[in-house]
Amino acid sequence: MILIDRITEITEGVGLTAIKNVTINEPYFAGHFPDQPVMPAVLILESMAQAGAFLVLNTVPDPLQKNMLFSAISDSKFRIPIIPGDQVEIKMQLIKIRLGAVKLRGEAYVFGKLVAEANLMANIVNRAGA
Repeated sequence: MILIDRITEITEGVGLTAIKNVTINEPYFAGHFPDQPVMPAVLILESMAQAGAFLVLNTVPDPLQKNMLFSAISDSKFRIPIIPGDQVEIKMQLIKIRLGAVKLRGEAYVFGKLVAEANLMANIVNRAGA
């Protein structure tokens, strides 16, 4: 399941901006507060993780032979609910990469307002059979 709709800006090894358009026909809205649809926080984090993986894997040799396994989430905050019709701008910043360990900072904005943020850590690993 790909949650990112497009990448609007990327500075290799530094940062990335991605867009997620939130629509009422997303399958998770059927069971997650059906009378008041709100994008689940875990999927906001997953959107950040996918954008971060794109940023990081574009900096390593042979990216199609690598995976990113997320190992930690810290300092996450969800300030304003994301609802159908919102366009989420995800900004990811590569804080540190060393020996296959990665630290990222993610922020999500709707209409220019910070709605969510988190620090993510991951490890770059070889794909099975690679």
